[in-house]
Amino acid sequence: METISKKDREILRELAHKQLQYAHSPENEIILKKWDALGNGRRETPTVRLLFSNFRNEVITPRLRCEGEYARQIESKFLSTLVGRELFGDDTPIAPTFDVAWDAWAYPFGLRPKLTFAKDSNGYHIETQIEDLSEELDKLRGGGHFFEKERTECQIAFAQEVFGDILPVRMIMGSLTGAITNPLVCLMSMENYFLSMYDSPDELHELMDFSTRVYEEYYDFLEKEKLLLPTCGISPVAQESFAFNNELPTENVTKTTECWGFLESQETTAVSPEMYGEFVYPYQDRLVKRYGLLSYGCCERVDALWPDYLSKWKNLRKLSVSPFNNEPQIGEYLRGTNVVYYSKPRAELVTYPGPMDEDALRKDFKHICESASGCLFEIAQREVGTIFGDYERGRRYVEIAKECVERYWKP
Repeated sequence: METISKKDREILRELAHKQLQYAHSPENEIILKKWDALGNGRRETPTVRLLFSNFRNEVITPRLRCEGEYARQIESKFLSTLVGRELFGDDTPIAPTFDVAWDAWAYPFGLRPKLTFAKDSNGYHIETQIEDLSEELDKLRGGGHFFEKERTECQIAFAQEVFGDILPVRMIMGSLTGAITNPLVCLMSMENYFLSMYDSPDELHELMDFSTRVYEEYYDFLEKEKLLLPTCGISPVAQESFAFNNELPTENVTKTTECWGFLESQETTAVSPEMYGEFVYPYQDRLVKRYGLLSYGCCERVDALWPDYLSKWKNLRKLSVSPFNNEPQIGEYLRGTNVVYYSKPRAELVTYPGPMDEDALRKDFKHICESASGCLFEIAQREVGTIFGDYERGRRYVEIAKECVERYWKP
């Protein structure tokens, strides 16, 4: 187990106390009721959050006080749990536990991406490793999965020893995932991927089949090794949401069909629905059959895919609606259903330099709230690259979003 200095121990214990206080606060009770309503299909008060995954350097890094490397990792985890409530006043629910997930994951291909990141930026360049799929298909074989049991057990032991008397350790599991198109584009570039649909359709189908089997075998492994855990309540669903629902078991999970899953294919948003239907949907459909509930989408257009494809998945419960969609049309599709309209508003209204344009923000939220009226509704401002280190900017954004929800969204 990692050693820890007295100073670092005191910092972590202080944060454990703080999280416990937030978890038992009246504000958290109100927030949990919002999430419970959403998870039980009641159109009450939508949740609003400002997500910081792309500007952690502004809200996490400057606030770290621990000196030991491992202690800083745990401190970062505490601070991440508290950012939404502590800095922005948003609807992030807080658990009275320190949550740890198994260090297990699957990778669909035998190659690993080679990415060069721009300095002080989230942008990156892909070093193309596959130019011609018909000639280089075999290079992509060899995907599999990892399970780092010892690493997870060390984290559990560390947490229990340092602050387990304050904040109990809870084992959780995130949603099952099955990404194929994104890892593929990171190996062969978007251009080569699109051309392969025309030049090498048979090879592309073969690739989609064997990469799908990698995930199916990974799910089999999780079942066989009894590693599955409940995905409900304050447990993570990919794309930074939560697993509140009343359909999945809260204990004794033995099959992946009792768990949340997540899929997306934003890389194919530029091809026709028919091309998506030929080269992506059949393989995603195989994975969807392994899930209990499904969250779908990232930044892609889902409006064009809904009628012939996405609407066929009866276990779909959360649909990502980015600004690239016809938002009123999505509202028409989801109105009165049990599928959450998971809104991801325009990030530039937060990140544009200078004072935040509150009028433009209100106009955009009015449009979103009217589009989502009659739907189960969740707002998560993602893809924000900076708030210029101004925490009040983030708090004001959340205030305006909640004001607009109160004024314009109708259940």
